[in-house]
Amino acid sequence: MAAPAPAPGSEAALAAALADVPELARLLEIDPYLKPFAQDFQRRYKRFNQTLDNIGENEGGIDKFSRGYESFGIHKCADGGIYCKEWAPGAEGVFLTGDFNDWNPFSYPFKKLEYGKWELYIPPKQDKSLIPHGSKLKVLIKSKSGEILYRISPWAKYVAREGDNVNYDWIHWDPEYTYKFKHSRPKKPRGVRIYESHVGISSHEGKVASYKHFTCNILPRIKDLGYNCIQLMAIMEHAYYASFGYQITSFFAASSRYGTPEELKELVDTAHSMGITVLLDVVHSHASKNSEDGLNMFDGTDSCYFHSGPRGNHDLWDSRLFAYSSWEVLRFLLSNIRWWLEEYGFDGFRFDGITSMLYHHHGMGQGFSGDYHEYFGLQVDEDALIYLMLANHLIHMLYPDSITIAEDVSGMPALCSPISQGGCGFDYRLAMAIPDKWIKLLKEFKDEDWNMGDIVHTLTNRRYLEKCIAYAESHDQALVGDKTLAFWLMDAEMYTNMSVLTPFTPVIDRGIQLHKMIRLITHALGGEGYLNFMGNEFGHPEWLDFPRKGNNESYHYARRQFHLTDDELLRYKFLNNFDRDMNKLEERFGWLSAPQAYVSEKHEANKVIAFERADLLFIFNFHPSKSYTDYRVGTKSLGKYPFCCQFKIVLDSDEAEYGGHQRLDHGTDFFSEAFQHNGLPHSLLVYIPSRVALILQNVDLPH
Repeated sequence: MAAPAPAPGSEAALAAALADVPELARLLEIDPYLKPFAQDFQRRYKRFNQTLDNIGENEGGIDKFSRGYESFGIHKCADGGIYCKEWAPGAEGVFLTGDFNDWNPFSYPFKKLEYGKWELYIPPKQDKSLIPHGSKLKVLIKSKSGEILYRISPWAKYVAREGDNVNYDWIHWDPEYTYKFKHSRPKKPRGVRIYESHVGISSHEGKVASYKHFTCNILPRIKDLGYNCIQLMAIMEHAYYASFGYQITSFFAASSRYGTPEELKELVDTAHSMGITVLLDVVHSHASKNSEDGLNMFDGTDSCYFHSGPRGNHDLWDSRLFAYSSWEVLRFLLSNIRWWLEEYGFDGFRFDGITSMLYHHHGMGQGFSGDYHEYFGLQVDEDALIYLMLANHLIHMLYPDSITIAEDVSGMPALCSPISQGGCGFDYRLAMAIPDKWIKLLKEFKDEDWNMGDIVHTLTNRRYLEKCIAYAESHDQALVGDKTLAFWLMDAEMYTNMSVLTPFTPVIDRGIQLHKMIRLITHALGGEGYLNFMGNEFGHPEWLDFPRKGNNESYHYARRQFHLTDDELLRYKFLNNFDRDMNKLEERFGWLSAPQAYVSEKHEANKVIAFERADLLFIFNFHPSKSYTDYRVGTKSLGKYPFCCQFKIVLDSDEAEYGGHQRLDHGTDFFSEAFQHNGLPHSLLVYIPSRVALILQNVDLPH
C-alpha cells in the first residue's frame, strides 16, 4: 500500500519537494515566502518532466517532436512527388484542391491515419511540377455532419490576399531562389536594449511599408541609436491589420502584406550583420476566430486546436484559446517556435499576453495585490504553464544564447527562474508597472507634487534575480485612445512650437527636459534591459491608429515620421540625440548588466534622486524651478587616493545638442572627500540645475 502524501505545507511536504526539484532550495533561499508553495513547484516540475518523458517515449524526443513542419502541411518529395499531412480529428474526409487540379474538390483524397491524422501522396508528373510555386491551394474538409469546408492548412508557410478579397489564399511557396543566410547570430547582449518595431508603419508615407524598406531605411537608424536588439511585432500572419498582429490567422506564415519570406530573412540577416539580435513577438496566448483563413473550426468542430465550449473563448479579446494539454496542439506550438528560430533566424521571443495563459480567469477583473495565494492553486492553468516551460526548454536547448521575454501583468513568482528551480525559464519579464506610473504622474499630479520615493519604489520593485525589461512607454501608450509621454507633456504645442527658430515656450521646455529625464532614469534604474517603441525616442508627435472603418480606412496615423529627426530646424532631433548617447553610454559602461543600483537619495522637498550603478553616479533634479549650487551627493567610490576621487560629467541632459540650456561647465572636475552622507563614506559637491539629469564618472576607475 502506498504511503500517504504529506500534508500540504508540512515539513515532510517541503522535504519531498526539495528532493524532487534539483535547485528548488536555491529558489526558496532567494524567497523564503515561497516555502508554503513548494508542492506547487514540485507538481509543476514533475509534470514538465513527465511530458518530456512522454514525448521521448512516443515521438523520439522533443528535438524530433518540434519538427512537425517537416511533415505536416505540403512538401515536395525527393522524387518530385507531393506529400501532405494534416491533423483533423473531427473530419469525415480530407481533400486537397487548388489551381493545380482546376479546383476539383474530391480528386485528391487524403488517407485516414491513427489519432486524427490524414496523409496524401501525389506521384510526380513527367513534364512539369505538379503543384508549381505560387499555386493557390485549399484543404477541403468534409465534416461529420456532411458540410463541405474550404480551409487553409494550419501549417501553411505563405498566405496572401488579392485585390478586394476579404479572406487570404494559401499559396504554395516553393521558389527557385531561396535566401541564404550570410551572417552568424550575434552573441547574447550583456545588457539588452530593445527597439520595439512594426514593419508596416515604419514609413512616413500613408501606406504599408515593406520588409525591404525596413531593412534599408530603419535598420541603420536603429544601429545608429545604439539599440542592440529588435523586437518585431505583427510578423505572424494576421488577416486584420488593425489587430496590431495580435489576432493570428496563420502561425507559420510571415505576413505577406510587407513582402516575401525571403525578404524577411534578408531583414534578419542584415540585422545580424550589424550585431543586432532579432526577437519575434510570438502570440501563443490565443488565436483569431476566423475559420476560412484561420485555425478556428478547421475540422468542422470547435475543439480541434482549442478548448471546446466557453473555455475555448476569450470574451474580452473575442478570440480562441488553445488546449495546451492536447498532444497535437503541443506539437503545433513547439514546432511553430522552432520554425521561426530555424527558418528565419530569429534569436528569441517576446511571449505576448501570457497572463491570459497562466490563469483560468485570464487576468480579467483581477487586481493582483501581490498576495502569493493569487499565483498558486486552482486558478492557475498548469497546462499552459507546462507548455511555457517546454517552450523555454526547447528554445534554450536549440540556441543557448536565445532570449525569451514574458509579458505578464500579474507578477507571478519564478516566471524568470530556471526550470531546475521549478520556475518557468524565461530570461526576462516586462516591468509593466513603470509606464503606468509615468502616465499616472503626468496625468494626475503637478510636477512639484511628484513623490521621489514612489518613483524609486516603482523602478526598483522587482524580484531578486528575475530580470526585468524596463520601459517608459511601449506600443500600448502610442495607440489611439492613449497618449505617448511626449503627448502628455507637450500635447498640441508639438504641432506649432517645435521649431528652433521660435523661442522655447514653457510647455515645450518642460516637455523636452522631462522626456529625457524620465527615459534616462527608467533606463538606468528600472531593470536589466530597456525597451523603446519605434519613434517614441524622439517624441513622435502623433498617436498610432491603423486603417479601420472608424477612421475611413485611413493610413494617416499608421506611420512613423522619422524624417522629423532629420530636419535641423525642428527640436525632435534633440530627443533623438539624447536617446542615442544614452544607449551608447550604456554600451560603454554596462549598467543594465550591473547589480541593482544603490539609491542614496530620494529627497522629497528638493526633488532630487541620486544613485550609483556600474561605477557611475546618476543625479536627477526633478524640481520644476530650483537649481542647487554645491549640492552634496554621497558616493561609495574609491579612487587613486585614500580620501579623494575625481569625477567628470559623461552625460548631461542640459547640453545644447539635447535641447538643454547649457548651464554646466563640462571642464569642471568634481572631487569627493571623506565626508559621510546618506550612509555613504564619501561625498562630493555638485551644481544641479532644475530639470536636469547628470551622469558622473569616477575617472580614477578603469573602464
